[in-house]
Amino acid sequence: MINKLILFLKRGITQERLADRLLGTFCFLSALFIFPWMSGFAGWYDTQPYREFLFYTPFIHALFFGPLLYFYLKSLTNAHYRLTSKDWLHFPPGFLYLLWCLLVVITDKLLIGNYYLMNGKTDPDFDAWYGWTWGLSILIYLVLAIRYHRQYIISSDFEFSFADAASFKWLRNFLYAFALLTILLLSEHILSAFIELFYVRAWYYFFAFAVVTYYMSISAYSANPIIKLNFEPRLLNSYIQPLKPVAGKIVLPPEDQSWMEGWKVKVDELMAAQKIYLEPELTLTDLAKKIGTNASLLSKVINGVYGKNFNDYVNEFRVKEAIRLLKTPPYQNFNLLAVAYDAGFNSKSTFNRAFKKVTGRSPKDYMVN
Repeated sequence: MINKLILFLKRGITQERLADRLLGTFCFLSALFIFPWMSGFAGWYDTQPYREFLFYTPFIHALFFGPLLYFYLKSLTNAHYRLTSKDWLHFPPGFLYLLWCLLVVITDKLLIGNYYLMNGKTDPDFDAWYGWTWGLSILIYLVLAIRYHRQYIISSDFEFSFADAASFKWLRNFLYAFALLTILLLSEHILSAFIELFYVRAWYYFFAFAVVTYYMSISAYSANPIIKLNFEPRLLNSYIQPLKPVAGKIVLPPEDQSWMEGWKVKVDELMAAQKIYLEPELTLTDLAKKIGTNASLLSKVINGVYGKNFNDYVNEFRVKEAIRLLKTPPYQNFNLLAVAYDAGFNSKSTFNRAFKKVTGRSPKDYMVN
């Protein structure tokens, strides 16, 4: 776990990636989390001076888990995301616990010289009130993360021409791991209310925790972030709120579409003349800048005039380009992946899905027929 911490922090600093620094911090706190279990098996809790040191040193900092994982998710979907003063308000509960631990040391060790604020029998890190507090905290942040992810997936079709790649399989798996971690941590509290979880019984719990967090760190480090991701939940309503579904399509009322014609001409020119759709990582924001408007307005134009979201709109041009290339003699000896890349797609799966959506057939079936 420590080696992952070093790798994350190194990459986070050298490449200025907030996501890596957040997950690196999570890895460090996870290593501290399992330390009491390891030291318990080593017999340190039964031997002085180790027992005294372990009792007065806080190792369980799970009140930081939820915020760290939640903001990791946000920074992963927005390359420009930085923690604001409002975001830092999510961390005081964890710092308050550290302050409480410091107060215990000062009171018990320095002022009274005996156990007073702690009972001297059990590690304060495992007090029931504290366990339930951070367990509830992680559950709350899991709900926030799921809500955020749902908003992101909805908006990706409106903002990205590479929505399939931007959906991040790792992002989905990360949420699964986050949920599993939450269930695991809460189940320990529930079980402890009925069963005395001694070191041997708790072995399974801490081992499972280590496996999940190790998976999260390995998968996160190997995931390739998309630099152009710039998701902001506040923009979601500006993309979809004014739109109404009509006959399976999303369009604006006819009387509201007259002002769109000028923008439509500019978009058509970029697509037809400059073939901007050949840019694999084209975003709605990129296109909006090129025609001199904002993403919100352009989203309304594309949905209102064409009855499509941005992802489907751009990929239809790419499919038509792929069909044109397949009919060109030099490309008849190329494999489908090469054709897909030259048509502006950035993955074979996205190409296959878009091709079938537009033509009703897979690329292979299309070539045979």
